[in-house]
Amino acid sequence: MRQAVVTIIAIVGLIYAGCCVLLYASQRSVMYYPTPEVHVPDVAELRLESDGETLKIWRLGNAGGPNAIIYFGGNAEDVSGNIPDFRNIFPEHAVYLVNYRGYGGSTGSPSEAGLYKDALAVFDEIRAQYANISVIGRSLGSAVASYLASVKDIDKLVLVTPFDSIENVAKKAFPVFPVSLLLKDKFDSVGHVAEIDAPVLVVIAEDDEIIPRRRSDALAGAFPESQVIIEVIPGAGHNTIGMFPRYSNVLSVFLATHPRQ
Repeated sequence: MRQAVVTIIAIVGLIYAGCCVLLYASQRSVMYYPTPEVHVPDVAELRLESDGETLKIWRLGNAGGPNAIIYFGGNAEDVSGNIPDFRNIFPEHAVYLVNYRGYGGSTGSPSEAGLYKDALAVFDEIRAQYANISVIGRSLGSAVASYLASVKDIDKLVLVTPFDSIENVAKKAFPVFPVSLLLKDKFDSVGHVAEIDAPVLVVIAEDDEIIPRRRSDALAGAFPESQVIIEVIPGAGHNTIGMFPRYSNVLSVFLATHPRQ
């Protein structure tokens, strides 16, 4: 009997260890869903070298001028899908929509370190052309945007459907596994908050089915009240928030009128 119990425990332990190995090995295929390259007529396509990779970036508006926006999308988002709306929302800005490495015609494979390097490369490439550069990050992109805002002097920061860290999100999704030990890309946005000086708009989808509300609230709550504006879009889901007129309105108003403190 005792031997049978020991054998069962050993088998369960091996299965558990195997699951841990599988999660560790396959985690980036679960975290990142690269999109295929598309071609959009009448939109400028830029190519930028970054860390040995070539990034494809869409630009709306003309190069140079007072105001620009850099946009970082979600983990499965084709950022070109924002082009029609962003043309209407930000008529006074040049907008740079970044295809992550491995996404939408950019070379390479995504990782946290790689995405951070690419964000820095994009900012440094356009910095001299604009007096004010604001940054928008959606979902996964909120972590990239938070990092960039913590190391560069940006004008304003918008975080859409954000989280405090991927580690905390993953702990909720995989409660029986040692996520802290297994996770390669932790995207610790809340750890960057203290270094962010720009005014911040946090936009939350009321019915977000991907990012638990407490994770968005934890990030928003880490900013001083005088620095952050929090907007909840009623009825919006994680992937449908862009369809709501209030979403477009809060982005437009914040980026057009909110002064740098």
